[in-house]
Amino acid sequence: MSIELLKIVEHKDIPEGANIVCGLPDVGLVGVIAAAHIISKLNLTEVAYVETDLLSPIIILENGLPKSVIRFFGNDRFLVLISDIAIPSDALHPIIKGIVDWMEGKKVGRVFSLGGLPVPNRHELERIRIFGAASNNEMLKILTENEVEIIERGFLVGPQALILKYCAEKNIPVITLLAETFYNYPDPEASSVIIKALNRIMNMNIDVSELIEKGEEVRLAMRDMMRRTQTELTKMKKSHEYDVPGFYIR
Repeated sequence: MSIELLKIVEHKDIPEGANIVCGLPDVGLVGVIAAAHIISKLNLTEVAYVETDLLSPIIILENGLPKSVIRFFGNDRFLVLISDIAIPSDALHPIIKGIVDWMEGKKVGRVFSLGGLPVPNRHELERIRIFGAASNNEMLKILTENEVEIIERGFLVGPQALILKYCAEKNIPVITLLAETFYNYPDPEASSVIIKALNRIMNMNIDVSELIEKGEEVRLAMRDMMRRTQTELTKMKKSHEYDVPGFYIR
């Protein structure tokens, strides 16, 4: 990965061993909404950002100041990665690989990748289920102990797929949490369920009541990002997650 294409700029030294929660745009914007809520509730500040030529020339303006669209918020032991735009499908591989390379250099503790699993009957569900995958058997055991259903067989497409793939290749412990969600509607309720699962696993107590109460407000605020994300998901063949892989003869 050329440093001219992507680098992580740190506002301050980030110590080794920090745990990282990743919330990148995907179906239902489950991970993004969850990450934004965690940042707000824990009052986390920006500690680093992604600088890259792989994205369109776009920045965020906050109080008149320019900010990167992909940032890390956190403290000395806990970081949250969030993106304010849908990452283009043709830039996703090098961006995620560059971020994971940086994680390896920082010798991060554990990575928790939050996302959604699209289900056609989401509006009929009385209870949203959480599914999980992981980089090794030790992380799978943690999922089982916390009553997260393991995905025995299936496809995973998008940023969560690449975070899991590249972290596993570098022996970085990673847990992927996926909540049942809509394919193309922001789903703060699914985000609240995934935060509850994260609370159990990480022994935290992040309140989600406000996220549920302001659900409609969140959906309206996130609809433009969802529309752009849906365009990129179509390019990534996200619909493959509805499919079941073929069987292998052993």
